[in-house]
Amino acid sequence: MPVNARDVQKLRDITGSGFMDCKKALTDAGGDLDQAKKILQERGLKVAEKKATRSTGAGLLESYVHNSRVGVLLELRCETDFVAHSDPFKNLSRDLAMQIAAMNPENVDALLKQPFVKDPAMTVEDLIKGIIAKVGENTKVERFCRYEL
Repeated sequence: MPVNARDVQKLRDITGSGFMDCKKALTDAGGDLDQAKKILQERGLKVAEKKATRSTGAGLLESYVHNSRVGVLLELRCETDFVAHSDPFKNLSRDLAMQIAAMNPENVDALLKQPFVKDPAMTVEDLIKGIIAKVGENTKVERFCRYEL
């Protein structure tokens, strides 16, 4: 069954995946949008696993202060400066800093296992893997610190 451009665009808007990836997922799913989303997630996880061993020599520091009482400094790493300045990466760093402020994880491993505060159906690790699939580079939380008055 051929898929139309409107459905492909709708799937792109929902997932942030590339046009051809969305088109292929919709074709493989027989036009079923929900099934296509699952296919994209599975493919994204495979991409993230392949990239997990790559060196992360770039990244950024994100700071977040909540109500002048809780502060977070986060070091989020990626492979290139280009991705470090991309919107998906910047949004991820903000979301992770807010997650740390709200949930007070003990360390990076504990953070990765936590349910994501904006979508408890996924873990923080799932969120990061989704970004890896989107930007095409290994991404990892190197370290963070949290202060509270």
